[in-house]
Amino acid sequence: MKFLKMFFLVMLFLLGSSMAAAGDFDWMRDFNREAENNMSEFRVRLAARFNVGDMQIKTVLSNVEKPSDAFVLFRLGEMSNCPMDRVVEKYKAQKERGWGVFAKSLGIKPGSKDFHALKQGHDLYDGNGGKGKKSKGKGKRSKKGKDRY
Repeated sequence: MKFLKMFFLVMLFLLGSSMAAAGDFDWMRDFNREAENNMSEFRVRLAARFNVGDMQIKTVLSNVEKPSDAFVLFRLGEMSNCPMDRVVEKYKAQKERGWGVFAKSLGIKPGSKDFHALKQGHDLYDGNGGKGKKSKGKGKRSKKGKDRY
């Protein structure tokens, strides 16, 4: 009987923790669909949102599988104040480790308000297209994190 109770508690814990994590980056599926439907508009939005040129956008897009990954790289680069070539280099070396580990390697705390906002949504499309919650602004740029990348 004790074993059954323990098993039930462990299963309940595992189910609860996986459900809590299920909401992280859920916006990416719809975001990718929106971006892939009109890549030229997606590029224009990236350029305007992050104040970058077409060459930088091409470079980032050529190093990721999905448009949402490119957005996250630009957003994390912005949050960490790290040059995009360095962000892309780190991403290529660490992409299997997850966004939290990657953010931490750039000096961004995965528990920070800005990172939580990024997990919950994006700010590239308006309410009609993005379907994700919008991130809150550009985030704080800390100089003390510069030595980490």
